[in-house]
Amino acid sequence: MSKNIAIAIKIEAILYLKGKPLSVSEIAEYAGCDRHTAEEGIIELMDNYARRDSALEVVETANGYSLQLRSDFHDLVQTLIPVELGVGALRTLAAIALNSPILQSELIELRGSGVYQHVPELVELGFVRKRRDNESRSYSLQVTPKFHQYFQIDQLPEIIPKTEKEQQLELELEVTGDG
Repeated sequence: MSKNIAIAIKIEAILYLKGKPLSVSEIAEYAGCDRHTAEEGIIELMDNYARRDSALEVVETANGYSLQLRSDFHDLVQTLIPVELGVGALRTLAAIALNSPILQSELIELRGSGVYQHVPELVELGFVRKRRDNESRSYSLQVTPKFHQYFQIDQLPEIIPKTEKEQQLELELEVTGDG
C-alpha cells in the first residue's frame, strides 16, 4: 500500500468522522502529516471515489473538503431523514393545516410576521402549497399530500367557528382569571 493510498484512507476516515467540511490544514493536522501530503491524499481519495460506483463523493466546498452523499440521492434523504422544524414553523404548519386553505394575510394576523420565514421553508419541504389567490393580493396556502403522509394524518378535525357569545365568555373568563 503506497503512502498516498494509506493517507487517503486515513483522510476518508477523518472526513467521515468529522461530518463537516475541513480545510487542508485541518486535515493535515488530524492526519498527522504535512500539508503537501494531505493534498496528495485528498486528490487520491477524490480520484478513488470518482472511479467507483458509490453513493458518496469527496467534494471541495467553500469551507473545505467534505465527504458527502452524491446529489443523485437527495430524494432518498428527503424520504429517510426526519425533517427538523422549529417550534414556530411547526405552529405555522399546524395553523395552515387546521385552517386549510388559508390566505397568507390571514395567517399573518393569526401567527405574526414570522410567517414570512416559515412559509417558504414549509413550501420548500413540500408540506405546503402556495398559490396566488384570484380574489385578493395574498397567497392561498394549503397542506399537501406529503404533509398527510409525513405526519401520518388521514383527516384533520373540522374547526367549528366559535360564536361571538362563546368568544366573549372566554374573554371574560381570562379577565377575571378563572380561565
